[in-house]
Amino acid sequence: MKVIYLVRHAKAGWHDPTIADFERPLTTRGHAEADSMSTHLLHQGIIPELLVSSPATRALETAQIFADTLGIETGEIRHNIDIYEGDTEALATIVQALDDAFETIMLFGHNPTISSLIRWLTGKPTDAMETCGIARIDLECDRWHEAGEESGTLTWYEYPKKD
Repeated sequence: MKVIYLVRHAKAGWHDPTIADFERPLTTRGHAEADSMSTHLLHQGIIPELLVSSPATRALETAQIFADTLGIETGEIRHNIDIYEGDTEALATIVQALDDAFETIMLFGHNPTISSLIRWLTGKPTDAMETCGIARIDLECDRWHEAGEESGTLTWYEYPKKD
């Protein structure tokens, strides 16, 4: 079985209209969300073997906070522009191309595509992910290239303001 954690980037600001979408940084609230959610994972003993992130500033900052909290070298975070620019099929291709040596990975991305990937992998309708939401999907496969439509089960979904 393979496990993938899909993370939507934490809260980013629109406060400066001169900053391009790709370069939007996390807000103070976004930093707090990422700190909270990564600490939540640490307390559960969840430390993925690989982090893969969109290179957009807000996603990469979120991934870096998670890496710091989980004791992972930030230089080990893999960047993939297709997470920012691509559609669900592009994200599926990224997952399917992962090295089988990794059992557990975490992918940091953007809505609406990351939410669409959850629906594609599980076959279940889902709402749009909240900022810094984390979905754990257990894939019924031994190799990443076998990850396909409806091949996974949404085990849990957590987000900062969940009651």
